[in-house]
Amino acid sequence: MTRVLVVEDDPQLVRALVINLQARRYGVDPAPDGTTALRIAAARQPDVVLLDLGLPDMDGTDVIRALRGWTRVPILVLSARRASDEKVAALDAGADDYITKPFSMDELLARLRAAVRRTDDVPLAPEMTLVMTDGFTIDLLAKKATRAGHDVRLTPTEWHLLEILVTNPGRLITQKHLLAEVWGVSQSNKTNYLRVYMAQLRRKLEADPAHPRYLITEPGMGYRFES
Repeated sequence: MTRVLVVEDDPQLVRALVINLQARRYGVDPAPDGTTALRIAAARQPDVVLLDLGLPDMDGTDVIRALRGWTRVPILVLSARRASDEKVAALDAGADDYITKPFSMDELLARLRAAVRRTDDVPLAPEMTLVMTDGFTIDLLAKKATRAGHDVRLTPTEWHLLEILVTNPGRLITQKHLLAEVWGVSQSNKTNYLRVYMAQLRRKLEADPAHPRYLITEPGMGYRFES
């Protein structure tokens, strides 16, 4: 049974989540504050965490950082905070996804299933370094991309950007993180760099660059690779 830790101080929302999750055979552990959540997480080892940011005893981003000190469990933020900087802060702290309240239960359950699928995937081993899609193949060891049987010429910067995305399938990688990793911390506000290089990657790899299937933009937040 997949165990879900629900960190939320709104009793009505907790009740709705518990009913819907248990009806779909998830095990549910509710926690009304961050301190309780961290204690339950250590004791119960949940498979997924649903986390509100506005907790009575600490900010949800502090809970994310505390969890990331010892676990890679998927963390899905459920929050009424809509500002881009709030979303980016949570994602940079280590959250895997961000769902804005109010949300539909169907959307939440779909994102929850996606998070569980990603944790079920076998990590890339050193001898298993091929990332294969219906559109292209990435050989991480040889640092080579092929599309329709032909090599795709990528610049070192394009390759670095692509490598970060494909080794984190399904996970939203923030603009700030990508800029710091590829261009350095001093360039972490140069979002135009990302737009230019992502457009180049899509032209080289996507069948329809204007409607990408694999290299997805999350407006105002970052990018994700969908395999």
